[in-house]
Amino acid sequence: MAGAEPPAATFERRVLRSAAEHHYLRVRLELPDGGARPSVAQFKQLVVSALRELHGEVGAALPVDVLTYEEKTLSAILRVVSSGLVKLWSALTLLGFYQNRRCAFRVLQEYIIRVQRGVSAENSWQIVRRYSDFDLLNNSLQISTLSLPLPPKKLIGNMEREFIAERQKGLQAYLDVITTHHILSNCELVKKFLDPNSYSVNYTEIALQHVSMFFRSEPKWEVVEPLKDIGWRIRKKYFLMKIKNQPKERLMLSWADPGPDKYLSDKDLQYAVKLLSSCSHPYIYKITFATANESSALVIRPFSEKGTLKDLIYKAKPKDPFLKKYCNPKKIQGLELQQIKTYGRQILEVLKFLHEKGFPYGHLHSANVMLDGDTCKLLDLENSLLGLPSFYRSYFSQFRKINTLEGVDVHCFGHLLYEMTYGRPPDTIPVDSFPPAPSVFVVSVLESILTCEAMKNGMPTVSRLLQMPLFSDVLLTNSEKPQFKIPTKLKEALKTSKECIEKRLTEEQKLIHQHRRLTRAQSHHGSEEEKKKRKILARKKSKRSAYESGEEHSAKYSNSNNSAGSGASSPLTSPSSPTPPSTAEHASF
Repeated sequence: MAGAEPPAATFERRVLRSAAEHHYLRVRLELPDGGARPSVAQFKQLVVSALRELHGEVGAALPVDVLTYEEKTLSAILRVVSSGLVKLWSALTLLGFYQNRRCAFRVLQEYIIRVQRGVSAENSWQIVRRYSDFDLLNNSLQISTLSLPLPPKKLIGNMEREFIAERQKGLQAYLDVITTHHILSNCELVKKFLDPNSYSVNYTEIALQHVSMFFRSEPKWEVVEPLKDIGWRIRKKYFLMKIKNQPKERLMLSWADPGPDKYLSDKDLQYAVKLLSSCSHPYIYKITFATANESSALVIRPFSEKGTLKDLIYKAKPKDPFLKKYCNPKKIQGLELQQIKTYGRQILEVLKFLHEKGFPYGHLHSANVMLDGDTCKLLDLENSLLGLPSFYRSYFSQFRKINTLEGVDVHCFGHLLYEMTYGRPPDTIPVDSFPPAPSVFVVSVLESILTCEAMKNGMPTVSRLLQMPLFSDVLLTNSEKPQFKIPTKLKEALKTSKECIEKRLTEEQKLIHQHRRLTRAQSHHGSEEEKKKRKILARKKSKRSAYESGEEHSAKYSNSNNSAGSGASSPLTSPSSPTPPSTAEHASF
């Protein structure tokens, strides 16, 4: 996508299950003898003729739509109601002539996938994929070492209708797995597969171009090599760097362009990014150089061979691709209790510092925490300035109580603490129950952040977390005095930006909440139990109406006889004029 990176939550990819109302066929007309190619109208007429020839006029009346037609290749996508799939398929298969020329229809195994981003049905599109495309994607995802449920290949009988229907179910199950896996769904391979128009650009080349432009005026830097796919963001790229007069020292450059939450002006963004290198804090990873322009920013930091906190938990090599490092760890093991306590306290201290400075963060996760000996140091402060989406946005956007950046940081801290404790991320959010932990105090903190009750009733603040028994007795030995001077004018700009980020999050959460209510109502209304209740209610109403109608008729008959006996005249009625309404009141349900 040429513009800003789509927000994580609204960019969530979901491949919707087919309601099975229609089936789609990709077909190609083969004309061995050559000659004139049929127009789209002639192609449609040929399909109708094939149906009529095999199934008569009933078959010819079958609703078949030609959705697309390419005259050059004589291929088309046909849509037919599910009940007519067999009729259409058999008619096309048996057709042998077109305008006295030999012809044959070949049904291609292509699958039309409807993809929707977020909750709005308007933000959806269709893509066409063959089984070979799925197979290629699956081979590319093998780097994750996950066992993915791709249906197996079949060389003989792979054009049978029953097999294709079964394979379609299997491919849907495959898509469900990769689009609900947090890391896979965010990787470039899956995004390109589901949204090729938005991800056709080579971002590594774009990043290199921008980096080269930046360093025209800074010739002391030199790119050693790209660090391919070490991060999860598609539009953020990393390079191993060196200083020309210090060739043995290695640094890491990160480049990114603005995201959907970029609310700072270009001038304020450039000033704020440059200011990052002046930030000094024992638990913030030192920035060597930082700069930005109106279209992107780059930051240079020392490269650590030890890697991040996530590398420690997963026992991964820092330079390996993100999918390889974190999707399927060989050994799942949490950290020691003392490490959990110390690292947790250090991270909370730096979050408290940033909040007091009025500096928005919102990007805490274990891969954004660098290890320096026994000390945790926060990374990627520039992300919030650039307006990039959070790694956990698709989680916290589901809960309306998490509507501030401090709340976002606390929620993300819950994820990180879970990962440190159990050596893996939680299976679902919210978490219903927690496995045994090294301390009851760990579980107490996790329950205050990740349970359903915490999501509904509110989570503790960073200050409150620091007072909890798990962290309150941790002694911090680092004596470095924190320094981060932010001018008053920039503070105001950061405050406004923070408010805009929180406002957009709240609006997104509102849309998700409304969509959930509507979906639940539709699901409830369409359930078998509700259908039975409505049938019973309709039966009772019908009986009541019949009974009341009988009573009314008896009353009128009686009144008519009484009126005749007393000599009073009654209003005339006829089949062509309505019966006068009854004055009796009836309660309706």
